Amino acid sequence: MDYTDYARRIRSFASLADVSEYGQVLEGGREYPLFRLIVPGKRWLVLTSGFHGEEPAGPLTLAEHLPEVIAYAKARGVGLRIYPCINPSGFEDGTRYNRSDEKPNNDFLRYEVAPGEWRGELNGDPPFLRWALYDGGPKETRAVRTDLARFAPPDAALDIHQDNYLPGPATYAYTFGDKAAYRPLVAACAARVAVLRQRKVDENNVTDADGLIEFHDGSVTDWYMRLGVPWAATLETTTVTPLATCHAVNLIWIRGFVDLAAGVRPGEPP
Repeated sequence: MDYTDYARRIRSFASLADVSEYGQVLEGGREYPLFRLIVPGKRWLVLTSGFHGEEPAGPLTLAEHLPEVIAYAKARGVGLRIYPCINPSGFEDGTRYNRSDEKPNNDFLRYEVAPGEWRGELNGDPPFLRWALYDGGPKETRAVRTDLARFAPPDAALDIHQDNYLPGPATYAYTFGDKAAYRPLVAACAARVAVLRQRKVDENNVTDADGLIEFHDGSVTDWYMRLGVPWAATLETTTVTPLATCHAVNLIWIRGFVDLAAGVRPGEPP
């Protein structure tokens, strides 16, 4: 999709949210605006999507279903800070990374595992000396991290991704917090698409019986966990999953995270 069309769609929501640009990135001689949408509330949910350009479902869910997301959040007194498409040149080109082949996503923090030895990921949950914000990384990561850091940590944070490597329609998630709170979301998704349970998804990670993974990978989700956000997750659907199904899964988790931000467990009455 041409990002100009996407930007026009995001700007069209100005009557529903405060739509602004938190920055721009220059790729191939073209300047791309980076959008943030804010809906005020008593408690807060941060939604991010579009770190990887070949994972279009998150940005498209937000562009196509934002009015109902806002209505659901407002009914529960939850404010939204939404970053709908963090890597616009990758989204436009359908490529994982940006047009400069930089890799936005896992550059929010680093772990010092021994004096002077820093890592971006922790396999398992080994001890470490400290963590620190990472000042390097692609311009898209630096831009969104700088803007997110302007605000107090939210009550919940959901990052919407896709998996471009696994075959077949499916979903799973990386989560921090009490897994029992996520099980109703998993059950609702299982009625629409296969949940990858006890499945190896990459060289480091295997999902548990609920299709969930806990992984400290230097991402925005990992950063929010380190800041004490009680509910932080990265949702995955495979890119071969039909888009309508991706929308349904994304909305299940978005609504569930609105509920968690409001202090209500998913499935319980507000």
